[in-house]
Amino acid sequence: MIAALYAGLPPLRGSQLFSTQFDFVPVALIVAALVLYLWGVRRNNALHPRHPWSAGKTAAWIGALVATGSSIFSFVGVYDRELFWDHMVQHLLLIMVAAPLFAIASPLELAWKSTSGTANLVVTEALRSKVANFFGHPAVAFVLYAVVIPISHLTVWYNYTLTQGSVHNAEHLVFLVVGYLFWRQIFGNDPNKYRLHPGLQFFYLFLAIPIDTFTGLSLAGATKEMFPAYLATHRAWGPTYVNDLHIGGSIMWVVGDTLMLWPMIPVALRWMHREERKAARIDRELDAQAATAAAADGAQPPRSINSTRTPSGSVQ
Repeated sequence: MIAALYAGLPPLRGSQLFSTQFDFVPVALIVAALVLYLWGVRRNNALHPRHPWSAGKTAAWIGALVATGSSIFSFVGVYDRELFWDHMVQHLLLIMVAAPLFAIASPLELAWKSTSGTANLVVTEALRSKVANFFGHPAVAFVLYAVVIPISHLTVWYNYTLTQGSVHNAEHLVFLVVGYLFWRQIFGNDPNKYRLHPGLQFFYLFLAIPIDTFTGLSLAGATKEMFPAYLATHRAWGPTYVNDLHIGGSIMWVVGDTLMLWPMIPVALRWMHREERKAARIDRELDAQAATAAAADGAQPPRSINSTRTPSGSVQ
């Protein structure tokens, strides 16, 4: 079993906080993602010199890769099969930190803007395809998030990822993809058939909070070790197996809910500013209508109250 390879890890303290691990596949994927994005930025700036790519989006992409790398290559990745709470930190880094940064970076928009000719037609058709429309739908993204979070933490699937290294690595990619699909409904400018009103975005995030809460409380209330792979490590240091679950559940509940709450602040501000602009536009339209009506009334000559008309039609 893969978990047995981690049975000899020393306690997580001191110099172990600087321990690292580097596997070829995740390193290659992260480097490739960085190179391709930077190439896209350079290509976009060459094609559209008057509209250079946003430095903020580039920084978001780099930040997302740093968060991903930290969750896999640092001590968080080294101890993710030894301590459940550490594994939970890893998951939150991927789906609550890296994924929204990927969404902010708008990679699909960059892919569209950095191509030309036939390549651009191919990208355009792909973005307009039924598959793209399906996965771009807010309901699909929400359901995927609502299903993946509890299944990946409360079922035998979690234990399976602890014993199968390739499945464990694939799970990281699943968290990033599902997280990106979820957060693109809130952040970024990637082409999408569906655009949520800020009010609906706020409600969307509000409905997602109970998912993390339910998962966290289920783990925090566990009365025995839920995943046999941890027992196979025979860890003799750190919290007990049950307390480890409780700590991990509390992290999911408190930290997960907090990370879900903070985006509601900019969304609420966006909603408020939109309503203010709408109110200002309505006021301008009403003022324009009033001015038009006043001008129309003023165009007719005034009529004297004391004027009378003789039977011949003359005014006296």
